[in-house]
Amino acid sequence: MHIGFLNPQGNFDRHDSYWTEHPDFGGQLIYVKNVAVEMAKHGHKVDIITRQIIDPEWSEFSEKFDGYPDAPNVRIIRLPAGPKEFLRKELLWSHLVRDWIPNILEFYQEEGNFPDVMTGHYADGGISGVLIEAKVGVPFTFTAHSLGALKMDKLEITPENLSEMDEYYHFGRRLMAERLSMNRSAVNITSTTAQERFKQYAHPAYHWAVDVNNDARFAEIPPGVDPSLFDIETRSPNEEETYQLIQERLGRDIDEKRQDLPAIIAASRLAPKKNHLGLVQAFAESKTLQEQANLVIFTQGEDNPLREPVSDETAEQEVLIPLRDVVNTNNLWGKISAFGVPDQPALAAAYRFFAQRHSVFALTSHHEPFGLGPIEAALAGLPLVVTQNSGLMESLQEGDQVYGILIDPENPGAIAKGLEDVLSDSQQWERLHQDCRQHVLKYYTWERAAIDYLKLIEEIVASPNARRADELLPIHPYFLDPRPENDVSLDELKELYFQT
Repeated sequence: MHIGFLNPQGNFDRHDSYWTEHPDFGGQLIYVKNVAVEMAKHGHKVDIITRQIIDPEWSEFSEKFDGYPDAPNVRIIRLPAGPKEFLRKELLWSHLVRDWIPNILEFYQEEGNFPDVMTGHYADGGISGVLIEAKVGVPFTFTAHSLGALKMDKLEITPENLSEMDEYYHFGRRLMAERLSMNRSAVNITSTTAQERFKQYAHPAYHWAVDVNNDARFAEIPPGVDPSLFDIETRSPNEEETYQLIQERLGRDIDEKRQDLPAIIAASRLAPKKNHLGLVQAFAESKTLQEQANLVIFTQGEDNPLREPVSDETAEQEVLIPLRDVVNTNNLWGKISAFGVPDQPALAAAYRFFAQRHSVFALTSHHEPFGLGPIEAALAGLPLVVTQNSGLMESLQEGDQVYGILIDPENPGAIAKGLEDVLSDSQQWERLHQDCRQHVLKYYTWERAAIDYLKLIEEIVASPNARRADELLPIHPYFLDPRPENDVSLDELKELYFQT
């Protein structure tokens, strides 16, 4: 089969540049790349279709074609969409309709062969699938990764601030694109059922777009990890180099007598929703934790963010300034370190380094659709203390067995207790260390995810309409002709979100 992945935001290249450094370069890129590569190993032709960027600050993304050295059946195809420079995802909508989708159609028409099926990722990839299918009939699956109405909830959108928020985030376009994508897809692919399908897709903003009780409209395919990269028994080519980097940073930040202690590890973007502040507050409030462990925060591209300003204004103002205040107020210097690791192999090596010290991985996000980072850390040997507001509520449970400590991220005391329970009990640490790794190997690898995708795609190619909705929503005028007068109005957005 020939399969196309529609992913206009972020970008892909053979070196995995900028992963996690920008909100548009998050977990969905890891997801798409790994599923695509594993599909190709089964003999299928796979295209990752993304946006061409010609910008000195993003020089990796200028060439039309790229690929991965170990995946000859995978093409990265970059096609223009609007101005040449990098644009955040919220600014892409009109350029997708005017440029990107016509360029995709022209590209495959010139090749003389369209993919058998497309997979649309995030709202912009989803609406691209909608419009391509409307033009040439290629069916598509929709994987949302996250949904706009849930982000609106977290931002506490009100009728009073709706206009201001929509001006920046363009929630009207996003919600309308998501509704069309989940309605017109051949099937919607989720990572979890209870948390994602029955909570996120059931949000009132998506009423009448999809029936969450219709099993035919959904398929659960959780993401995975790469054992050849993250497993505790693996060694990367730069393993010792990474260990040396860690020792140097611990030597820079941690009091000499504490440098051999276990660590509480956090590894995620410096974004407000990741709730680094809650984790630091928990550490500050617990003398037990401070006696037992150091706190180590891995970042991307920031070598010393606790002491030096960072270029990302949101990270600086909303994450780091409050965090530094807690560190200063509670005199945590010498017990906390934050530094960057350069890439995924280094991150995996760092996890293994700290697993040898009986450390623990913490994810205290206010909300996570799935939570792939903890799964990677668990495979590398780190027990997990993670947010209960996530798909991890499902992925870390099998029957009565729970493979991690689930905590309320809004309660620093609960975070501290969860960490104390693991760090203070060697038997508990060992059980979670062993059992969660085996659980991940059994259920959460990219190979398994790709096989499940392929089974579903084969079914769709054989019978494209078998799982479709009975009634299709009309395509909103903005996605046919993105002029200002056709835009999703505030009244439309209010009606969707507030159900007026």
